[in-house]
Amino acid sequence: MGDGARLIWDPVFTGYNFGDGHPMGPLRLDLTARLCKEFGLFDIVAPIAPEPADDDLLATVHDRGFIAAVKRASADPATAESAYGLGTEDDPAFVGMHEASARIVGGTVEMCRAVHAGEIEHGVNFCGGLHHAMRDRASGFCIYNDIAVGIAWLLDHGVERVAYLDVDVHHGDGVEAIFADDPRVLTASIHENGRLLFPGTGWARDIGHASGEGYALNVALPAGTSDSAWLRAVRSAIFPVVRAFKPQVLVTQHGCDTHMEDPLAHLTLTVDAQRQAMLDIHDLAHELCNGRWISLGGGGYELVNVVPRAWTHLTAIAGHRPIEPQTEIPQAWRDQVAALTGRRGPARMSDLPPGSSPIWVQPWELGYNPHSPVDAAVMATREAIFAHHGLDVWFD
Repeated sequence: MGDGARLIWDPVFTGYNFGDGHPMGPLRLDLTARLCKEFGLFDIVAPIAPEPADDDLLATVHDRGFIAAVKRASADPATAESAYGLGTEDDPAFVGMHEASARIVGGTVEMCRAVHAGEIEHGVNFCGGLHHAMRDRASGFCIYNDIAVGIAWLLDHGVERVAYLDVDVHHGDGVEAIFADDPRVLTASIHENGRLLFPGTGWARDIGHASGEGYALNVALPAGTSDSAWLRAVRSAIFPVVRAFKPQVLVTQHGCDTHMEDPLAHLTLTVDAQRQAMLDIHDLAHELCNGRWISLGGGGYELVNVVPRAWTHLTAIAGHRPIEPQTEIPQAWRDQVAALTGRRGPARMSDLPPGSSPIWVQPWELGYNPHSPVDAAVMATREAIFAHHGLDVWFD
């Protein structure tokens, strides 16, 4: 097993561009890469530029009719068909859409291949994490589901158990739907509940079906959930099941739209809590999977203050060079932000005031609080799925 890490990046990835005014602006990727470079991470986590996935690879997950429709819309956006989720407000068609989307898939599959081959321990593709795309249609800013294609590649090459953890603020519905009847894949998503937020799915009772029953896990949190409670939910509802599942590879999606400044959702996390979850997940990969970890981007729509810091932390953690939260951000990057956006970039890699104590997380073992809506959400998940894995609802 290699002990290094590898990163997918090339400026060509900014070609995944739905146009001016769309929340998923490619600037977030560009600024993330620039910040990684300023911190010297490209010298540690070597960036590579993959080729787009071919149609046969895409078809391991997606219907060929859908792939053909994406290609038509990619050549002529006026032909986009809403039946395939194309040409909508969320997923407007653009010239080159197929190639840009297929390249993201190619990047995630290359990270899966390199980790599986033992060339590296950790692979990062912050351009990926497009978890809403379905087998037969685009959805939620996602054309092709790079995560599902990557997991399918691992299964096709002999991996018996893959755990997928999704900490994006939106339910990872596409990945869950694609593997809902497959007991080789545990999908775990923690997200704001669907009463206010797209896609309106991912409730505790949604646990997969047929032979996959018990292998989909969902934690649906109330609006306003903040750092300590969110981390308690991750550790109490998700980690025990992942440990019981005993995955051989860990695939994770790190959408950072859980942040308090994100314009599309209603959780109130800091980048510090997001970083802590990354550290916890990294440790889990070493505990359970001999370090085999593929980490991906996802959502995140505060393009200056949040996304670059969150995914630079992710890249640094994967490279075994974590950046301390109170580290000052290089002035050169802040100057680039000002030149590109006219905004002042953040000064530090933390949201918490200097001298703050680490985020305290109450262990589940100290007791369940029936008056806490977050604990109620955690308990709903534990009651729905723990017995499927031989776990005790109250004590494990």
